[in-house]
Amino acid sequence: MSKHGICTAVLLGLIGAGATLAEPLQIAGAGATFPAPLYARWFSEYKKTHPSIEFVYQPIGSGAGSRKLAERVVFFSATDAPLSTEQLAVVKFPVFHLPTTMGAVVPVVNIPGFKGELRLSGAVLADIFQGRVASWDDPRIKASNPDTALPATRVTAVHRSDPSGTTFIFTEYLAKMSRTFASQSGSGLTVSWSGGVERSGSSALAHFVAEVPGAIGYVELTYALENKLSYASVQNAAGQYVKATFASIQEAGGESQENVPSDFRMSLTNAPGARSYPISSFTWLLVPEKPADKARGRALADFMRWALTSGQKYCSELGYAPLPEGLVALELAALKRLSP
Repeated sequence: MSKHGICTAVLLGLIGAGATLAEPLQIAGAGATFPAPLYARWFSEYKKTHPSIEFVYQPIGSGAGSRKLAERVVFFSATDAPLSTEQLAVVKFPVFHLPTTMGAVVPVVNIPGFKGELRLSGAVLADIFQGRVASWDDPRIKASNPDTALPATRVTAVHRSDPSGTTFIFTEYLAKMSRTFASQSGSGLTVSWSGGVERSGSSALAHFVAEVPGAIGYVELTYALENKLSYASVQNAAGQYVKATFASIQEAGGESQENVPSDFRMSLTNAPGARSYPISSFTWLLVPEKPADKARGRALADFMRWALTSGQKYCSELGYAPLPEGLVALELAALKRLSP
């Protein structure tokens, strides 16, 4: 071999060895689909300045992600529904609930010939999804829409069949608005619906609403905006009918800062405030409070500090609402327990 060839071989060997030594620390997570686009952007932006850290995230749903965390298959998970005390007991190790951003669930509708802004109260929404409203010209719907013409088209409600954080947020609100809904269906990732049509996933549900005259379903606001779906304004705790916007979601989050629990497991549905959208919610990362892998614990804590500060600027750009500053300050203080 020539001197040039030997030098080249040595150089390539050094590069190969360096590549092996420089392999990034991989941190695996799984869970909610709702915040997945934001998380993907965060992980990409963070790696530009932290090339030694690589996040791998599977958007497989809130329930599935929590199970993977409990089984220690992943280092963190993401959920649109905070874990109950019973679910936390199954995990068998202490976890943080860290709110990352805010979003909303909206009732999407297909009402033939209807123009304008449909307004629905929580009680009427609950009755619709319990099969107690037969047509769109029902007197209870007309009462909140007195100046608009509503057709006699049959109402067809469609709900998710798969475990869904979207379902949790929507049913939590309906259960607050209707004792009947609370007792017969309750709230959760899946519930016992009284009739209606079911579809698996937001895409299939949205397609059904778009194709079936008189249909009504529920999806995240970002999904409705991306797919140009019509959605209703909903009556809030102050009695006002409010359209879901980033501003009305932030209003709900701002009102929530008065009573933040130490574990951050809190609800935004039916938040106070005249301008608050009532079916708003946080989404959370679930991370081990005392990780056995200290290196990954420190890396994840550093990432969360970035996401809660510099990373919040990407929320509105991607269709999410940034967290209130007061809540961010509380989370940053809590992160010291994960990585001082």
